[in-house]
Amino acid sequence: MRNDASSVLIDGPWEHKFVSANGARFHVAELGEGPLVVLLHGFPQFWWAWRNQLTALAEAGYRAAAIDLRGFGASDKPPRGYDTFTLAADVASIVRSLGESNAVIVGHGWGGWIAWSMPTMQPAVTTAVAALGMPHPLVLRRASLLNPAQIRSNAYLAGLQRPFIPEHQMSMSPAYVEHLLGAWSAPQGHWPPRDVVQRYAEAMALPFVAHSAAEYYRWVVRSQLRLDGRRFAQRVRSLITVPVLQLQGGQDGAVVPALAAASSAYVTGPFEQHLIADAGHFLPEEAPDEVNAHLVRWLDAHR
Repeated sequence: MRNDASSVLIDGPWEHKFVSANGARFHVAELGEGPLVVLLHGFPQFWWAWRNQLTALAEAGYRAAAIDLRGFGASDKPPRGYDTFTLAADVASIVRSLGESNAVIVGHGWGGWIAWSMPTMQPAVTTAVAALGMPHPLVLRRASLLNPAQIRSNAYLAGLQRPFIPEHQMSMSPAYVEHLLGAWSAPQGHWPPRDVVQRYAEAMALPFVAHSAAEYYRWVVRSQLRLDGRRFAQRVRSLITVPVLQLQGGQDGAVVPALAAASSAYVTGPFEQHLIADAGHFLPEEAPDEVNAHLVRWLDAHR
């Protein structure tokens, strides 16, 4: 496997750039002109997960910017800063570094967790939010304690709490990434193809990426009993007044699809929720046409 971060600067119609934000350097793949739409990837992926949406949003008249989150891809991989407060500040600072005062924030998986948090943590830069394959954080936290199906789906979380071992598993062999991609996608589907598995496995094997990825999950689990976790819950309990789009795969192996409905309790602004029945967790790639259609229609309605 290649261990050079330049391997994630994949050629395409987009432009690769690096911006300084919140004390770190972030990689952004950007395409199009118009209102800014920031795309936040999930785990175990990087910006390339949004390749289909970059082109679709640009063609629809938007400036689409897919970023590598802190610790992933070609962005900086500092030893700290994997709490949601810092991650939301990263996104807000990236928006400003791209020369805009605000943006629509679209996230999938972990990126969806951050997107849900933006209206209450960084309201000045957040004009609307779309979350794919991720219910509101408090819905997922509650289900992770009380919902037997979600508790079973969260089995991988325990392994990520161990020191060193998950980093070794994720970086030394493609088997870890391959297992998650297969287990979380639709069981009857044809995704992921072999070349996609290899691409994500190579990106996870880049120096320090596996540690950064594990730190996201260590914070989300361990903070629940700490002051910062209580502060986070209090902050995101505030009602969201900006437009929200929620897309959920009907065969999601990471998040129980039935949880999606409960997210509406945290939104008082315009709210849309759609189930993509035949797709699993990785909606931007498993169901790109449906995701693109929903995103463009929703963005146009709130432009």
